[in-house]
Amino acid sequence: MSKSNLNIVFAGHVDHGKSTLIGRLLYDTKSLPQSIIDDVEQVSKELGKEMEFAYLLDSLEEERKDNITIDTTQIFFKTPERDYTIIDVPGHKEFLKNMITGASMAESALLIVDADEGVQEQTGRHAYVLNMLGIEQVIIVINKMDVVKYDKNRFETVKNEVLQMFNNLGMTPTRVVPISALKGDNVTKKSENIEWAETTLINALNSLKGKEDLTNKPMRFLVQDVYDNNTLVGRVESGKISEKEEITILPYNMKNKIDKIKVWNQEKNTAKAGENIGIILNNSSKMVRGDVLYTGKKPMISDCFETDVFWLSDKPVSVGESLLWRCATQEVPCTIKEIKKKIDSSNLKELENNNKMEETEVGKLIIQTEKPVVFQKFHDIESLGRFVLVKNDITLAGGVIT
Repeated sequence: MSKSNLNIVFAGHVDHGKSTLIGRLLYDTKSLPQSIIDDVEQVSKELGKEMEFAYLLDSLEEERKDNITIDTTQIFFKTPERDYTIIDVPGHKEFLKNMITGASMAESALLIVDADEGVQEQTGRHAYVLNMLGIEQVIIVINKMDVVKYDKNRFETVKNEVLQMFNNLGMTPTRVVPISALKGDNVTKKSENIEWAETTLINALNSLKGKEDLTNKPMRFLVQDVYDNNTLVGRVESGKISEKEEITILPYNMKNKIDKIKVWNQEKNTAKAGENIGIILNNSSKMVRGDVLYTGKKPMISDCFETDVFWLSDKPVSVGESLLWRCATQEVPCTIKEIKKKIDSSNLKELENNNKMEETEVGKLIIQTEKPVVFQKFHDIESLGRFVLVKNDITLAGGVIT
């Protein structure tokens, strides 16, 4: 029987120890080939350093020299209880776009905080994004306990600082765990240096709940391409779809029937969430990329709706300006009709001047699309509740429908 897999995003301010912690987990769980470990030991020796666990993640020589993690990277490690996919996101604000892209694929998160520095600008910013993306399982990791000489009082001070920030966001962390990623204290096994810790990090990870099974949700099929009037290619985002089943096509509200389901030219009777398939409809229908097939409860369809948006670009945009709204396979011209509320993501304070959005601001926006679009609340079906705002092929913002 195969083990379950959990996607987990590692977030936190720059230099608070994300890469070192990931390297430590890979090393301690024996999830790396010996050849890579030998290579990193050699590089560390040449630089006159002890074993540098962060280098285990660096696939490019430039990243090793700069000590900056740039790309959102997926890394894998295993425990006897479960397999994990780590989504490592950058701590630098110019790469926040990568975090929104990466974090949106995760069911849970580790937010790493330096025990010496405490909460910093990116700590609050990343916490806000995790909250916005509906990631409810968040373990707070107080790292670098070796730097503060494993002082429990310092741990409690930083813990309370983070808990206050979470409380302001309406969030409750799953656990708060003290560790030293560099020294290996309380990561995969108990440590005498932190004997007062309630649990190890690995035990906290293994206690997290797995991803909800999307096959139990109503069927949603997103059309990626149309080969003729009754042959479609796309992805089943949720639920199950079967031959001879009656479906409804949005935004037209037209009824039709599934004649055949194909995968790599092979016919099959059913398909489920996560599968890319071809569909031949019973009756000819004029359809385009971006259309949605559904059964069960109808998705939302409107040309005006409320969203939570994180502004990524250094180019501000004013109310009424023309943009492009992209959600799943849909692309529709839109405007920002209203900015109901704005927050500075670095300190989580509400801002005045609701006429425009600027870099790293978070807003509750009313978006008006040129024609009705199909969507769901992000917590229900992520792919239909997550979108980006684009202008001249440049992504300006990422958002969710809540």
